[in-house]
Amino acid sequence: MVVLDERKSEVLRVLVEEYIASGEPVSSRAILEHSTLHVSPATIRNDLAALDREGMAIQPHTSAGRVPTGRAYRYYVDHLTPRRLRASTRERIRGFFSSVHQELGRLLKSTSELVADLSKYPAIVTGPGMSGEQVHGVSLVPLGGHAVLLILVSDAGRVSKEVLTLANPVDDAIVPEAERVLGGMLNGRLLSGIDTLVDETPGDLSAATREVVEAGLDAVRRCEDMARDVYVGGTSQMASLWEDLSTVHRVLGMLERETLVMSIMASAPPGTVIQIGQELPMQDDVDLAMVSTPYEVGGVAAGRIGVFGPMRMDYRRTISIVEEVSDNLADNLGS
Repeated sequence: MVVLDERKSEVLRVLVEEYIASGEPVSSRAILEHSTLHVSPATIRNDLAALDREGMAIQPHTSAGRVPTGRAYRYYVDHLTPRRLRASTRERIRGFFSSVHQELGRLLKSTSELVADLSKYPAIVTGPGMSGEQVHGVSLVPLGGHAVLLILVSDAGRVSKEVLTLANPVDDAIVPEAERVLGGMLNGRLLSGIDTLVDETPGDLSAATREVVEAGLDAVRRCEDMARDVYVGGTSQMASLWEDLSTVHRVLGMLERETLVMSIMASAPPGTVIQIGQELPMQDDVDLAMVSTPYEVGGVAAGRIGVFGPMRMDYRRTISIVEEVSDNLADNLGS
């Protein structure tokens, strides 16, 4: 990892923040004017040339200023301090959660719209999974060939379905036995405690039955995320964020695919996370960044609040918004 000295770090900070503010290539004169440095313009130009060599800045045209790269944004966010929100913004967030009285789905949808309105970027909120629910029933339906349908019902009435694809063809005659074993292992169990059950699989099962049972356990472990709802707000703002309409259409297409959105949110490590460009698990190289943080219910991470935008998003303010909303949402759900 590149480590910049104090002066080059300041040059990079101003380069990124001025480009975020203007969207235009940043000149050495602008960097000198907005930095805390007391050096000559030639020194700034030399530092910019050094950032070019490190892959942190590019010069679109010979006579133009510089534009930060994805690598520059990564260095910037790794060293930034989130901006403290204005008292009026914090009060608006607190007022929203103190006055809203909605069922969970509507609350999370309204929360996504609040985050989008405050940040001016599209926002996503994922609902709680099934980790706090108990297994009420498990059914297996043979589909022929290598496939078996798993149907899981929780005590809250939620239903999750997944097709199990086995390595070997499934004999329909073993499916009732596999269903009986899975039911005995799972019924009444919290979904959050399923990980340890593989050690409790009966030792006298046939190899074919064991294969179905273990595939079923793997599928049940995934049910927590499979059952999550995704709420998106602020997509109407997208046209103003990217100059390239093809990028707008690609990002909009991504947001409309709940499975892809859920995989992106689920792939984020714990805590507040900033993912930039190719760090996002997407097939295409898109001018896209995500800031996300979890929210808790009863001290346990229940879902995630995220903001999507171009790489030149205002990271300092966005981080503060998602964290403030996360804290207030957790308080609301825990009360």
